[in-house]
Amino acid sequence: MILEIISLIILIFGIFFFMVGVVGLLRFPDVYTRLHATTKCDTLGVWLILFSIMLYQGFSGPSIKIGLMIIFIWLSNPTAAHAIAKAAYSVDIPMIKGTVFADQAKEESSSW
Repeated sequence: MILEIISLIILIFGIFFFMVGVVGLLRFPDVYTRLHATTKCDTLGVWLILFSIMLYQGFSGPSIKIGLMIIFIWLSNPTAAHAIAKAAYSVDIPMIKGTVFADQAKEESSSW
């Protein structure tokens, strides 16, 4: 009974992070910020949802497979987001106005 309640609470947190990711996808102005919001929220949301399923399921064969899925998503989702952002940058998809790169910020601060 207690384990089911804890599993439900973790599941609700996972759904919450998915909803925050969707809000970020709809509200942010360019592909880079949208990618950042969805990647962070989806990784954590999937992790929490799958972890709640593992708790509910108990220690069994399927829960080990779910654990492996968590590890795979934890490793592959940020890597894929980085590849997408690098591809978007290489084909000159514009960033939002006012974006400053680290190199530019360093040059501007040294000119003071």
